[in-house]
Amino acid sequence: MTERDEQREVYRTLDLALRIGEVLLSSGAGTADATATILGVTAAGGLRGCEVDITFTSIAISYQASPDTAPETHMRVVRYRSQDFSRLTEVDRLVRRYSRGEVTRDEASRELARLTSAGPPYPRWTAVLAWGVMAGGATLLLGGGWLITLVAVVTAIVIELSNRWFNRQRLPAFYQQVAGAFVATAVALGLYAVHAPVKPSLVVAAGIIMLLAGIALTGAVQDAITGYYVTAAARSLEAMLLTGGIIAGVSLGLAIGIKLGFHVGIEAQTIQLSNLPIMVGSGALMAVAFAYASYAPLRSLLPIAVIGGAGSLVFTLMTRAQFGPAWSTAAAAFMVGFGSYSLGRRSGVPPLVVVVAGTVPLLPGLTIYKGLYELTGLGNLIGIVSLATAVAIAIAIASGVILGEYIAQPIRREARRLEDRLAGPRLIGPRRPVRRRDRPSRRSRRAVH
Repeated sequence: MTERDEQREVYRTLDLALRIGEVLLSSGAGTADATATILGVTAAGGLRGCEVDITFTSIAISYQASPDTAPETHMRVVRYRSQDFSRLTEVDRLVRRYSRGEVTRDEASRELARLTSAGPPYPRWTAVLAWGVMAGGATLLLGGGWLITLVAVVTAIVIELSNRWFNRQRLPAFYQQVAGAFVATAVALGLYAVHAPVKPSLVVAAGIIMLLAGIALTGAVQDAITGYYVTAAARSLEAMLLTGGIIAGVSLGLAIGIKLGFHVGIEAQTIQLSNLPIMVGSGALMAVAFAYASYAPLRSLLPIAVIGGAGSLVFTLMTRAQFGPAWSTAAAAFMVGFGSYSLGRRSGVPPLVVVVAGTVPLLPGLTIYKGLYELTGLGNLIGIVSLATAVAIAIAIASGVILGEYIAQPIRREARRLEDRLAGPRLIGPRRPVRRRDRPSRRSRRAVH
């Protein structure tokens, strides 16, 4: 009976760790962060020497109680992906409380079940409206007026509502991306057909940015940098597939427009220092709107606004100084990563929440549209260069953020040991190994008996 009870204790601890890891992976956390958090949970439960293996869709934990016993392995499949920052924040807080001994394992398990089954903290219609506000901020950032901004808001709301309906019908995300990009392009073609006094291309660019915002490219680059190449390849393939859906939708719309005689060209704003307040404010608005649409805690919105505005400021100044789009974006992303660590911790949310929201204004929506228009509308191979520039910008965003996190995180003895073991910065989870035990050791139980 004693060994059976011990087996149950081990299973409960491993089950808690697996469920927590599932929430982290489904929310876009890097594999290094998920691995360290899982090891922290198992160590807090009294299980030392666990080994964790994570793929893109599964988590496995192996535990060997002693050298003369066979190891046991438990696995959990990650079946869903979600962008719920409130759940991610609460789970991160729960892990910290459990590591400090403020809650028992059974209490943590019940709290985790409540968090994963709870609905969104805000009404769904407000999240839909926030997606529209984010698209409107993108048009302002690109130099649009009030009329095209209003059109972009309505278009983004239509895209979000349609994607939610498609999701309920279990349509794969690739086709949702195709449909959303096609809707944005169709609206731009309609504006061009009626000779509206606006810049129709900005609607497409805003739609592309909206669809790109849900792609976890930062996690892919973080995994590649920290040595988790299997999950990095899987995340990169997912990002490429979803981006390919956007390209397919825009290309289809442009092809139809060409057949009808509509050529929606590129009408972007030249960056001027006189427009700096608008661009900084638009960047902050986009970051806050995306964070709210992803159900980030309200206390994090002000730090996110500061980070989003600071990133837009750095990007504008670097672009004005003619450093090129990739290096300008990398500098802005570095600023986002550097500032997100301290501001995120101060506001009580994981830095990952601030990082993902802060990089939204830097997404290359207009660059992607420019490349597609040059290829499809003009038949010019220079469009390949524009698309390659968009890829460089995406890599610059992710790598700049990770470098900022490397430099921003404080170096302590425990944190350094954990960093050396995991080879990477931490965007979520405890930064140091835990020392508590939930259950007595085998030796202490024998002494009692």
